[in-house]
Formats: sequence, C-alpha cells, structure tokens
Amino acid sequence: MATDTLKSSTAGAGGLRRVLLDNGALSALVVLVIAMSLLSGDFLTTQNLLNVGVQAAVTAILAFGVTFVIVSAGIDLSVGSVAALSATVLAWAATSEGVPVWIAVILAVVTGIACGFVNGALISYGKLPPFIATLAMLSVGRGLSLVISQGSPIPFPQSVSRIGDTLGGWLPVPVLVMVVMGLVTALILGRTFIGRSMFAIGGNEEAARLSGLRVKRQKVVIYALSGLFAAVAGIVLASRLTSAQPQAAQGYELDAIAAVVIGGASLSGGVGKASGTFIGALILAVLRNGLNLLSVSAFWQQVVIGVVIALAVLLDTVRRKAGATPTAAGATSGPGHSKGKQAAQYVIAAVVAAAIIGGISLWNKGSSGTSTKLGLSVSTLNNPFFVQMKAGAQAEAKKEGVKLTVTDAQNDASQQANQLQNFTSEGMSSVIVNPVDSDAVGPAVRGANKADIPVVAADRGVNKAKTATLVASDNVAGGRQAAKTLADKLGGSGKIVILQGTAGTSASRERGQGFAEGIKAYPGIKVVAKQPADFDRTKGLDVMTNMLQANGGVDGVFAENDEMALGAIKALGSKAGKSVAVVGFDGTPDGLKAVEAGTLYASVAQQPKELGRIAVQNAVRAAKDKKVAEMVKVPVKVVTSKNVASFK
Repeated sequence: MATDTLKSSTAGAGGLRRVLLDNGALSALVVLVIAMSLLSGDFLTTQNLLNVGVQAAVTAILAFGVTFVIVSAGIDLSVGSVAALSATVLAWAATSEGVPVWIAVILAVVTGIACGFVNGALISYGKLPPFIATLAMLSVGRGLSLVISQGSPIPFPQSVSRIGDTLGGWLPVPVLVMVVMGLVTALILGRTFIGRSMFAIGGNEEAARLSGLRVKRQKVVIYALSGLFAAVAGIVLASRLTSAQPQAAQGYELDAIAAVVIGGASLSGGVGKASGTFIGALILAVLRNGLNLLSVSAFWQQVVIGVVIALAVLLDTVRRKAGATPTAAGATSGPGHSKGKQAAQYVIAAVVAAAIIGGISLWNKGSSGTSTKLGLSVSTLNNPFFVQMKAGAQAEAKKEGVKLTVTDAQNDASQQANQLQNFTSEGMSSVIVNPVDSDAVGPAVRGANKADIPVVAADRGVNKAKTATLVASDNVAGGRQAAKTLADKLGGSGKIVILQGTAGTSASRERGQGFAEGIKAYPGIKVVAKQPADFDRTKGLDVMTNMLQANGGVDGVFAENDEMALGAIKALGSKAGKSVAVVGFDGTPDGLKAVEAGTLYASVAQQPKELGRIAVQNAVRAAKDKKVAEMVKVPVKVVTSKNVASFK
C-alpha cells in the first residue's frame, strides 16, 4: 500500500508538472492568482472572484470569435467596433423606433453577422489582406455607431439589461453567457466541419484548397462567426452599462487578440483552442483586477500588462522547445485511455492549485486594514484637467491622513465599471467617481450602494443611483458663459467654428448644450462649422486646419476644452488673439499661459485642483457618517488677460 501511495504521489506531481508544462497560459494564470493572493488580502474573496469573471466576460466572448479567425491564419481588428455597432442598433431599434425587443435583438445579431460577412467577402473575393479589410470595418462600424446614436448613449431596453444583472442575487449572467459561448466555441472547433476547415486552412491554405475545401466560402463563414460573437459581446457590454455607448469597446480587439495568443494559438494559423482563449482572457482580467487592488499607478498598469503578455507568450515558446506536445482543438487525440489520463492530470492540477490558493486565503484572512481607504476613478488621465483634479485629491488625502487609490478609466465606461466593482469588493470606506458617462456608471454605483459604501460624484453626476454628494461646476452654465464672452468680444456678429469633445461624453454634451443655448441670444453670430476633436490638442490642430481650409473669414473659435483650444491656436498662427478670438474651457495651466500671452482670449476655468480637494473632503466626511450637502458647487470663472494674474 505504501508503494501504491508513493506511485500515486509521484504520478500526481508528474501530472501537475506535465499539465503546467503543456499549458503555458495555465501556468501563468496559476502563478498570477497565487501572487495576487499573497499580495492582497482582498483578492480571494467570493465577490472579487465573481468580479474577475464579469470583467473577463466581454473580452472572452470577443476572443472566442477571434479564435476562429486566428486558427484559420487570419486577423480581425473590427470586433470592438462591431460590438458597439450591434448594441447601438439594438438600443436604437427598441427605443427610438419602437421595434419589439426580440426583433431588435435579432437585428443586432444580424448586424454583427453582416459585418463579418463583408469582412470575409472582401478578404476572399476582393483579395484584400485581412488586416486591411478588418481595419476598414473598424472605422466603418464605429462611424455608423456614431451616426445612428448621434454621438450620445442610448438607453438599453430593461428586458435586455437583465443580462448584465445576477441570478439569485449573486451569480452574474455575463459569466454564464461567457461559459455558454466558450462551450459553443469548443463544439465548433472540435466537432464540426467548419471547425476542421479552420485548422486545415490555417495549416496550409493551398493544401486545403487542393483537397477539395471551398476555402473562399469557408472564410466568409469564419468571419461571419466572428461578427456573431462580437454582436453577443456588444449586447453583454451594453447590458452591464444599461446603455449603448457609441464609443464602447475601443481597443477591445487588441485585448481579444492578446487573449487568443496568450492561450496558445499561433498567429500563423493551425493551432488554437477554446480553453486556451478562456484562460488568456482570465489572465488579462486577473491582472487588471489585481493591479487595481494593489493600488498600482494607472500608468504603470499598462507597462505591467504588456510585460506579462510578453512573458506568457515567451513561456509558451519555451514550453514548445522543451518538447511539450499540445494538441490543437479538433485534432485527433489518440486512444480513450489517453483522454482519461489527461483528464486525471487536469483534476490533480486543479486540486493542488486549489489547495495552495485556499491556504493563502486562510493565511491572508483579516489582512485588510481598518484605516480609512478611498478610491478615485478618473475618467481619463490623458487630459491636464483631470491630472490636476487627481493632484488636488492626492494632496488633500495626504493632509487628511487617508489612503487614496487612483485609477484611470481611459474614457472607457466599461473599464470604469470594473474599477468601481473592484473598489466595492476591496471594501473602500468611500468612493469618488468622475464618470465617463453619467448613465453607464449607474449600475456600478448601485453595487456600491448595496455594500453601504458612500459614493461622491466629481465634475459629472451619476444617473439612476444614489450619491452622497456631487462636487462639480455647472458645465451647461459654463457653456453659456463661454458663448457670452465670445459674442461680446466679436461685438455680437461674425463667423465662428466649434471644436467639440469626445462624442458621447457628458462633458461634451453639456458644454455644447450650454454654448448653443447662449449663442441663440446673438442672431448676428453664425456657426459655420463644428467638428469633434476628442479633447485632444493634436486633433484640435488638425481639425482646425481643415475647417479653416473649408471656411474662410472665421472670426471666432469655441473649443470645449483648453487642449483643443491650444491646438486651434497653433493652426491659426499669427491670427490667434488678433483677427480671430479663441475661447477655451477648463482653465488648465497651459491655457492660462495662453490667456496671459494673448493668444487665447478667454477660458472658462473650473479649478480642477480645488474640485479634487473638495471631493476628498466630502468623501472622508461621508465615510465617517457625517452630513454632507447634496451638491457642492466649485466656482466657475471666465478668465481673461484682465484677471488671469489674480486667478493664477
């Protein structure tokens, strides 16, 4: 019996080693989970692990569709845009057009399939490289999404929004959808003719054609499948945000491709499996979740994720050179006893990994401190205004003696929802959110409400959820002040152009609305052009250059933030501040310097540092159950050369 026990133990150790050696992605995931468990006592909680599942769902579903394409030696860069377009079609059809919800869902799915069909047709019959064809669809899909929605989020039908909820109050529906789509992927790859065709085409397209496969037709079907999965991912994403965001899922195509490659698929085709893709998506989700819990800088998070992706693929390469012999999904796997042996090895690996993680969980129990912890989710740190807000918040947190964790949502409403979920599972004393979109952030804030965590909204409000207070200046009122300031400078008449912010964001909508309302009082002012420049200085320069080319005799410019205004000034050259008056918004340091220099006529200053400071003050008070006002207004001031010195 002792001998049998020894053999069993040795077999178990060997089985674990073989499973980890044969599955580089699985090894990386196990190491990551163990590391995060050691570093953060908040990681191995039931709520947080469910958060990881939810946060992996959209990427995983997109990646399952991309797996079909990569196995067949193709690439699909359009899945993020197709996801946003499909969700927008569903919301538009069901709300604006009054189409029955079930028909709207079918329309959304058909939209995804149609986009994939066009990709496949361009590649197979148009002879376009997959990179070019899908890159074109990326732009077309995003553009159509913006056209249909007019750049504004569209509320999602309540019946479909339940996909973003939970079953029984604890099991997230997105996780269930992810599992179902993963099983469908495995079935297609391993048990269907089209699945075997993918491996044949990816292994050697010419040989597949000579063996009788209709390669062109199969490619069209493969890309249509990718579009179908993108549509499902878009519906799941919009359900989580309770609205279809025209700018949703930007960059998700890169995450999807990374998940597939991390999972062991080869970009040269012929190799890939559903389980590997699933593990790859989990690795990305665990990384982002864990780094948030560890309060790693939002800037360093990008570096760490890139390094880990490279290491995961490198580990897979080393494993291949070491002689491991993975089998691609759909390939012949040998006699029945080999399958049973492989299954036993996976069970052994799972048991050992669970034992290690369980031990760490017990060791970490109660490790979370009881001091005041605040979380701040900023819409983007790629804008000086919000960088200053963060600086003011950090300075006040240091003064108050509290710990402040800052995250960057990168103008992605879904990523911000993930960050707020992480703050909730981490047990923050209070949370400050500067919403990417007021509607989309609602479900995540309601989650914090259920956990009795007070939420402070900064700069922009939160819809359909409870907040302790809103610390903000009035963007609409600021837009009106900008209109009056520019019109007065022009003497009530002239031609002006408008540089709009990122389409779909509440800041752009509100500032634009206020300016439009204010300029109506001056019938002599004519708006000859308005175009989005995404709150970016470089885009402001390019867009302003193009508008000047198309519109002569411009007398004034309104830019919805100082960054775009500074780009416009560069495009205007010597005309700025002389024959053309430019008005910006935010009162950033560079903007105030331009006002002082006379190239920027005025800026509607919101005092972002003061906004961040007051937000932290109120978050601390709310965490201590002290009374706070429902709204705290930070003074807005029009800054010109006459008062810029005193303002600075």
